Amino acid sequence: MKSLVRLGARPASLPLAADDILEFHAARLLLLMHICGTSGRIDGLTKMAKLDFFTRYPDFFEAARAAIDNTTATSAPTVDAVESSMVRHHYGPWDKRYYQVLGVLEAKQLIAVTKHKQSYQIALSPMGKERAKALAAKPSFQDLVARQREVKKAFGSKSGTFLKDLIYRLFDQEVGKRTLGQVITP
Repeated sequence: MKSLVRLGARPASLPLAADDILEFHAARLLLLMHICGTSGRIDGLTKMAKLDFFTRYPDFFEAARAAIDNTTATSAPTVDAVESSMVRHHYGPWDKRYYQVLGVLEAKQLIAVTKHKQSYQIALSPMGKERAKALAAKPSFQDLVARQREVKKAFGSKSGTFLKDLIYRLFDQEVGKRTLGQVITP
């Protein structure tokens, strides 16, 4: 994963995927904490990863929301709907880049990561809140913001363990049966 800062000398003719850019993931996680967190804080890496999973995999989100609400999912899963792929990890969907991205956000004083009992709390700093609000106001982030608001409404009050168990129960083939490190696809 590269930072846009290091890509300045790169030939413009070479393809560049947003998924490979550090700032893309950092912006999404700042918005996740701002929108899906409680006062800009998410309690636990598991919860953060599962909320991010539902943000990045809208079809899985719709199916999970329908299962909780006892309604019908709005659409059939499509690979094209996946914003940025995740892999199967010990506790469900995970992104190997989390530690790098969270480290950068903490180094830039946009978040604070603190140990609380057996988990970590990830909280926006005052400057992180300002940046997240600015990102949320940008037209280019409106679809992501809308999706995260829906994720917050459906699952914001749930624990990371509840979300992990829900994902394994509903998506056993797509997530649970995958080999560790294998990309999750609908």
